[in-house]
Amino acid sequence: MFFPHDSGGTDDWRFSFAVRALCWARGKTPLSWSEQMQTVAAAVTMVRDDVFFLKAWLRHYGGLLGRENCYIINHGRGAEVAALAEGCNVVGIPGDPHPNFDMKRWRLLNGQVAGLRSYYRHVIVGDVDELVVLDPAAGNLLDFLAQQPLRRVLTPVGLEVVHRLDCEPVALQDSILGPRRHLRLASHYSKPCVISLGTKIARGGHFSQASKLFTPDPLYLFHLKYCDFPQYVAAMDRRNRVTEELDVGVKQAAIGRHWFAEARGEDRVVFDDFAKLPVAEAFDFTRVRRRMHRSWKPRGETGYWQFDRPEADRQFVLPERFWGLF
Repeated sequence: MFFPHDSGGTDDWRFSFAVRALCWARGKTPLSWSEQMQTVAAAVTMVRDDVFFLKAWLRHYGGLLGRENCYIINHGRGAEVAALAEGCNVVGIPGDPHPNFDMKRWRLLNGQVAGLRSYYRHVIVGDVDELVVLDPAAGNLLDFLAQQPLRRVLTPVGLEVVHRLDCEPVALQDSILGPRRHLRLASHYSKPCVISLGTKIARGGHFSQASKLFTPDPLYLFHLKYCDFPQYVAAMDRRNRVTEELDVGVKQAAIGRHWFAEARGEDRVVFDDFAKLPVAEAFDFTRVRRRMHRSWKPRGETGYWQFDRPEADRQFVLPERFWGLF
């Protein structure tokens, strides 16, 4: 049995693969990364009451990485969050509303990522409704990350899983992909979220200070905010209640606009509009990634880097090979 050394050094990782090759040569099957005490990847998120999304997050990362490699900041020390996350590394923090919530949140998440990088090759970080997904045609996410070079920030193409009310009547149970088969291109969610480099991530997770852009072809970030109409309404109601307690407006708070009732809009109209987007002929994002690289540039004098993020202009049908991933 072989357990990879965790120093993160290139020579150690070459040794890891050499040992695996030796196992094959002797007619023995080496353990997959998911079967070892793996130090390839950890996942980090912060959650407050969003148990629907947490369940999906746990199904996805808990199954791929092992719950012992999942790190959850329990904002408000919710009892249901703690129960669902049993077996994970849970840190409870006070949940008092604060107008600079997003700044405080990403200061904490940056610190978590920086610390965990000493123990894992890669750290995946993001909101609880964001999941990094590898195209099943390319294999397993953990094995894929085990083969990626170090000292990089990986930026998956962002796609929003949307609930097409006109053709997806089935209520969600244990699986999201399959019952939901439509995706909206969302450049805003092409986030620098797989970290193996010392860097700082901006508030919201949309930018980092890494000056080189890496966009592996089979890697995606699935944003689940719009994956189910009833869950969307419930989540928005919760967030609106939080911002009501702050007694400040959108411009006075370091929180996403969508948390405020004044910026919410009509829920049904938002979902009805998904059907109006033209459907792409193929599930192919080659041009999207090329555009990201062509427009790559410093974000003014902030120290962060960015690419152009045009508004969504089309939707895609999810290939069957993705169904049931979470």
